[in-house]
Amino acid sequence: MRVLVTGAGGFIGATLLRLLAVRPRIGDQAIELLAACDQRLPQLPAGIAGIEGDLGQPHVQARIADLAPDVCFHLAAGPGGAAEADPALSRRVNLDASLDLFDTLAGAHRGARGRSEGPPVVVYASTIAVYGHPLPDPVDASTPTRPPMTYGAHKLACEIVLADHTRRGRLDGRSLRLPGIVARPRVPSGLVSAFMSDVMHALKAGEAFTCPVGPEATAWWMSARRCAQNLVHAASMDAAGDGYRAWVLPVLGLSMAELVHPLSMEYGVDGQQLVRYAPQPAVEAVFGRYPPLDDRAARALGLRDDGTPSALVRRALEAGFEGAEDGEGWP
Repeated sequence: MRVLVTGAGGFIGATLLRLLAVRPRIGDQAIELLAACDQRLPQLPAGIAGIEGDLGQPHVQARIADLAPDVCFHLAAGPGGAAEADPALSRRVNLDASLDLFDTLAGAHRGARGRSEGPPVVVYASTIAVYGHPLPDPVDASTPTRPPMTYGAHKLACEIVLADHTRRGRLDGRSLRLPGIVARPRVPSGLVSAFMSDVMHALKAGEAFTCPVGPEATAWWMSARRCAQNLVHAASMDAAGDGYRAWVLPVLGLSMAELVHPLSMEYGVDGQQLVRYAPQPAVEAVFGRYPPLDDRAARALGLRDDGTPSALVRRALEAGFEGAEDGEGWP
């Protein structure tokens, strides 16, 4: 099996790449060739092929066509703030390049292997931003998509086109609407949601932190490790008959106070003293009022959350994929 990860230099992409390197299997099939694609790639481990460049560039699409992957994890995207500031850039990066990629994957697979082996699987990293803000209460399989920003609109457009490729038998698409994923590195990112990761790093280091939402502010939480495991599981799960094939991942709905407590226990700090709450209404309105999520459809397919707040903390802040907490053989 040939596997491609786009956006492999990013936070989630790099985590996914590490998982595939440690456990080179998709379901019951071994990965024979693993390739990473991004504008810039770090030094890759031996055995991982690199495709460096803009996904919309012809030479990058040509290399992907030559690879003819059986599974593609499509994570490459421009962030929401940049998309809203420059819709034309978002169209090129988040929409046009993705649609070109779908065509390339479908055409390359037919030319290299024939249709009898089935279309290539595409696991697409969509976003809960397709629902808009504030999120409807509750969110379930029937919740309408009404993206109020360019980023969510382009992600939703890619979901629709991927579903159409799937209907036509050209691709086997599975779109996962990702929540905020933690814990991102402590570097300037311009993301308003960065505080969700920063508070975790601060308490691990025993540092004081000023939180822009109050202690009762509730969000949806998932570690990058669990997200990567869900992406891999999505590539082999039995999604036949699920129609549109887009799911919100199961999450832990936690208030800031409910997160600070396991962080304090795990790292032996007094989170109540270290965290000062200075709520900013605009931030709390978006990142502190997450409603209940009906994720039964995703759970029925084997997608999972982190289990407990303590497990979320460990997976978010500790390196590696080994350990009984993740469950042997899953995903």
